[in-house]
Amino acid sequence: MENINNKLGKEFNINLNIVENIIGMLDEGNTVPFIARYRKERTGGLDDQVLRKFYERLLYLRNLEERKEVVIKSIDEQGKLTDEIKGYILKCDTLTEVEDLYRPYKPKKRTRAIIAQEKGLKPLAEAILNGKITGGILEYAREFVNEEKDVKNEDEALKGSMDIISEIISDEADYRKWIRNFVNRHGFIVTKGESEENTPFEMYYDYKEDVSKIPPHRILAINRGENEKILSVKIQCDEEKIVGFLKEQCLKGNSVTDPYIENSIRDSLKRLIYPSIEREIRSELKDKGEVSAINIFKANLKSLLMQPPIKGKVVLGYDPGFRTGCKIALLDDTGKMLDLATIYPTAPANDIKGSIKKLKDLVYKYNVDVISLGNGTASRESEEVIVQLIKEVNEEKGKDLYYVIVSEAGASVYSASKLAAKEYPDIDVSLRGAISIGRRLQDPLSELVKIDPKYIGIGQYQHDVTPKKLDESLKGVVEDCVNNVGVDLNIATPSLLSYISGISASIAENIVKYREENGKFSSRKELLKVKRLGPKVFEQCAGFLRVMESNEPLDNTAVHPESYKAAKNLLKILELNLLELKKGGLKEVDEKLKNKNMRSLAEELEIGVLTLQDIINELKKPGRDPREKMPKPILKSGVIDMNQLKPGMILTGTVRNVSDFGAFVDIGVHQDGLVHISQMSDKFVKHPLDVVKVGDIVEVKILDVDEKRKRISLTMKK
Repeated sequence: MENINNKLGKEFNINLNIVENIIGMLDEGNTVPFIARYRKERTGGLDDQVLRKFYERLLYLRNLEERKEVVIKSIDEQGKLTDEIKGYILKCDTLTEVEDLYRPYKPKKRTRAIIAQEKGLKPLAEAILNGKITGGILEYAREFVNEEKDVKNEDEALKGSMDIISEIISDEADYRKWIRNFVNRHGFIVTKGESEENTPFEMYYDYKEDVSKIPPHRILAINRGENEKILSVKIQCDEEKIVGFLKEQCLKGNSVTDPYIENSIRDSLKRLIYPSIEREIRSELKDKGEVSAINIFKANLKSLLMQPPIKGKVVLGYDPGFRTGCKIALLDDTGKMLDLATIYPTAPANDIKGSIKKLKDLVYKYNVDVISLGNGTASRESEEVIVQLIKEVNEEKGKDLYYVIVSEAGASVYSASKLAAKEYPDIDVSLRGAISIGRRLQDPLSELVKIDPKYIGIGQYQHDVTPKKLDESLKGVVEDCVNNVGVDLNIATPSLLSYISGISASIAENIVKYREENGKFSSRKELLKVKRLGPKVFEQCAGFLRVMESNEPLDNTAVHPESYKAAKNLLKILELNLLELKKGGLKEVDEKLKNKNMRSLAEELEIGVLTLQDIINELKKPGRDPREKMPKPILKSGVIDMNQLKPGMILTGTVRNVSDFGAFVDIGVHQDGLVHISQMSDKFVKHPLDVVKVGDIVEVKILDVDEKRKRISLTMKK
């Protein structure tokens, strides 16, 4: 039996020492972000995504080994364990294979076969299955007639024995494996409509597709249609070929017993094997759909969270609405709330003139740079008001004012949350949404971590995915993003801090409480004074927390405190001044390193080469924000109507969502257009994520506009 470490080494193509290092660090309670960033020598530089996959696989393999032990123990306690059975179980690579082998020994409810065995019919079943009856089968069966055991005649004896044979065939692991593979390769998903009405599932009312080829998004769509009682779903295949396989395995060439065995084969397939195999394959397909949906959601979420912040801008957050008006929040360049207002430019009030005057007063009073407009109800009407406002501001003051449309998905969830009530206890729920919309533009990561990722408007069929699986996966993405960027210890909210490596929700609350009671942190070391934040938690979190106010310049970098000595010794060797870090980085580092051998330098500093490279990068640009590399949002000053769109027009847009079948692009008309996977490139595209990600700025051409159905077809082909 190949052990877990060897399997992981082969699967991830890494040597055994690194496998052992990673497992050891995970078992010691180190987090993935910490290991990925500060233990590169021990992981060979594996990134956080690979390490998370490694950890998931490790948990699966450990679970598999535990299940094998339970199954072996159960069979042994029944007195039926042999070296051969044990060997087969130990060689299994999947939980499905283990369960197949365990099936004959698994405690069952009182099946027809068990009832027949209780009537003493197992010897008859074995005699038929082994082809040992050569004379008249009725005479042979007569020996098993027993009034006391409710076997009244030969026919009942034979019927009971065939139930036993059916179950024996059904329990044979090799048969099940062959049939499962056959159905996976040659079966079809067949769906029928159970409704006469028009529904989103109409294309599946009479639908058929290969099990082996059906894409993940269609699996989840079909499952949803079935759950809503709109579709009936079956897996069909050539059952006669399966019967043929079982006959080859079971028939003995005995003209007396073979007809009975064949009847049992057909009964076993129809009643026991096929329903079970169908459930298993449907479950595997669901898992496939869920894995794909989760992976797409993870990729979209990472891109969304890593969108660059709009720094140094005063923002007006605009939450559009009709009857209750449009809510306005003014935020300074740090996100601090300056003012709140409500205007009524939309129906039923339609006070456009008064609303523009009020907005203009706020723009002038707070010197607003950019408006962050939510894309929800009444955003179309609000956009026209904003465009008129921008025009008047430009004419009156010559001031450049822009707006950006941001997704307001989840803003209402946040507004009504306990977190929002704690942050803004004296502010009405309806106005909190405008603050959130404004802050999403200023710093998407800091604001969006306050909202359950399921509600932020990205992904594909995320509501059809097992909630626990989705939550665990998305939490890992948020953790990696937050730790990759780092946070300012003196302004971070508890929700943001709780995603930092090693910091639990309660410790995050304790950090904020300490800050409120004692003022700003003056150093990273001061974290050790926080309640329940001991040396282990400090080790995990310190490198990801920035303290701009510290007298120690390295406290505002991603250099871990454990490497401060090495960093300072490096500066001495290079004859550079640590205090220059506060002025934006040591630009001379590369020049000073020209004639240095990195390996020798690392040995002299008693650190690894990868750690040395990270320190050098931080000295050159301390606290650099990885989000700076991402495309900036498109700042707008004009508006386009859907009815202005014509085939052939070329526009610039922002990718808002990516799915298995294409990408949805915001081209500024309040209706995202779809670039189907077939229109993404002149070359073959395996998956849309290979071409685009959420937040990308792309050039698209209009293919078709269907105003009635509000559908816009786009192409990215040259």
